[in-house]
Amino acid sequence: MPEGHTVHRVARLFHALFVGRTIEALSPQGRFSQGAASISGRSIVAVDAVGKQLFMDLDNDLIVRVHLGIYGAWDVTTHPDNAEVAQILTSLGAPRSRARRFGEWEGDHDAPDIFPPPPVGQVRLRLVADDVVADLRGPTACEVITREQADAIRHRLGPDPLVMTGARGQRVFTERLLGTKRPIGLVLMDQSVVAGIGNVYRAEILFRHRLDPYRPASSHSPEVAGALWKDWGSLLRDGIATGVMLTRDDLSPSERKKALRSAQNRHWVYKREGKECRVCGSVVAMDVMSARKLYYCPYCQAS
Repeated sequence: MPEGHTVHRVARLFHALFVGRTIEALSPQGRFSQGAASISGRSIVAVDAVGKQLFMDLDNDLIVRVHLGIYGAWDVTTHPDNAEVAQILTSLGAPRSRARRFGEWEGDHDAPDIFPPPPVGQVRLRLVADDVVADLRGPTACEVITREQADAIRHRLGPDPLVMTGARGQRVFTERLLGTKRPIGLVLMDQSVVAGIGNVYRAEILFRHRLDPYRPASSHSPEVAGALWKDWGSLLRDGIATGVMLTRDDLSPSERKKALRSAQNRHWVYKREGKECRVCGSVVAMDVMSARKLYYCPYCQAS
């Protein structure tokens, strides 16, 4: 599942590529035809993200809300003759490509020989400008809503360190985290408590702070909550900058560069079940918590 850093990267890319421009909107798949018709020919005036939710504001006071969910992804392709537009995509980490996918994984893919490229697969929404095309596939949510409806959705979400900054974000997070007796491993995935954390960041943040995922959230101190909040903000900003969920903080500069290129050494516990813990040598465990896989070290994270 794409986590908060991916959606923020898409928001920044779309802000650079589409804001202030008239777009054509299509639904090649057909499932979003009415929504696409209501925004086609309009100008995008703002794009922003809160956690895993993307909001695109149109000049007719409508908003497109997209939640990629588990399987959703954006494919972005730039025109081969427009170096300036291609450079915007390059600035997000695609040094030799005009085409990039933003989803559970992010990476380059081969750009077609013709522009605009023909839709491939089940494209729910296609956004087209003169020199860029963005195709959305497999989202959990893609809808056109009013500003009032968007505000209500934002209100239900927990704090995002890039949106609710400073002491207020930490205070709200602390109140919501410590206000429930549910296991902390479950609470960190609750988007009404904190926005943007998914399965990878959940496992890695808990390990970084040596917290038992089954311990009630309410049993932790405000100091622990504050440390979690600050760590999430730091990891989120690094993920936005690199496009990679690299959570280990024990790497040398050369090891970090290698980990940015290869996923093998990026994480402490995520998808490392059955392998030795990088800290204590115990066997990393994998359980299922609320239908999602949970990775942790039973020794390092014992209560």
